[in-house]
Amino acid sequence: MEKDSDILSRYRAVTNKLKKRFLKKPNVAEGSEQFSSLAKTLKAQECPQYAGFCYLAQARCEHTLSNGAGEAQALMDAARSFLKAEHADVELHCPSFQEHLTACINCYSHAIRVHIENKQTALAAALCLELGNSLRSFNKHGEATAHYQRAAELVSQSPLDCLASLNLVAQCKLETKDYEGALAVLTEMAYLAQERGGSSTTGKPIGAYCDVLAQCEVTRVLLLMLLQPTPQRIRPEHAQTLEKYAWESSEDNFTEIFLGEDLFLLLQSVVMACQSKELDSLRALQSDMWPLLEPEQNQLLHLVIQELAHPSGEGV
Repeated sequence: MEKDSDILSRYRAVTNKLKKRFLKKPNVAEGSEQFSSLAKTLKAQECPQYAGFCYLAQARCEHTLSNGAGEAQALMDAARSFLKAEHADVELHCPSFQEHLTACINCYSHAIRVHIENKQTALAAALCLELGNSLRSFNKHGEATAHYQRAAELVSQSPLDCLASLNLVAQCKLETKDYEGALAVLTEMAYLAQERGGSSTTGKPIGAYCDVLAQCEVTRVLLLMLLQPTPQRIRPEHAQTLEKYAWESSEDNFTEIFLGEDLFLLLQSVVMACQSKELDSLRALQSDMWPLLEPEQNQLLHLVIQELAHPSGEGV
């Protein structure tokens, strides 16, 4: 293992080579390779934060060489190194100002900007998702939501990718108990799936879009049962959603098709039990619905039962 003084000497030596001298042009490409080599050495020695600084120096070299792909890759390596350093601090319970996380966010943001400048929106969106996942791992759901939303905007021309990003936004809002925000995002997802996922012959969503619609439909209904908006405050699109589950409803049965008959009838029973405040019926339905729902949907159903059993007076 190299000593700190040796590593610092190598860093300074490479930096000095890159300084402009009279009638001598610095070899930036060689400097970039040497910074990369030094970063890999530091990474192997479990010094991720110092490796991150070397990758940043490499990124500056690549920028000088007008190599956008190389610059973005070096920035990504720097971001991941700083992220690793932040995780190490958290695991060791080291007091800090989260400076490594701040450096990580800055590197990711710079790499995203480079990709956008090079018209590589798909790569930029992928980095937005990676940054969002990293922030979410530190329980920074608000900041993660902004990056997931940006990813959705960057891939707006690819409906399934956009829906996947919006789904992460909805998950963050559910985890932070922003149920109204989650309901709004899920409604947006449902409209997008209906508009962009239609068959060329029937005009109705097919394939993966039906799965998205089913997930959004169940979660939206459970959120409405949890929030219990009054007739004066409920939005028209949400009222229309609940009308499909009235016993006397005679609407098109497309919802029943993509949900499946069993789940549709169970969800219909849940809506009726909530409206009539039949707690015992709702608890009986819970055991039948449990294997058919996603984990976050089961949690919402549990909260619905808790709210019905012990009303808070505030909907949640």
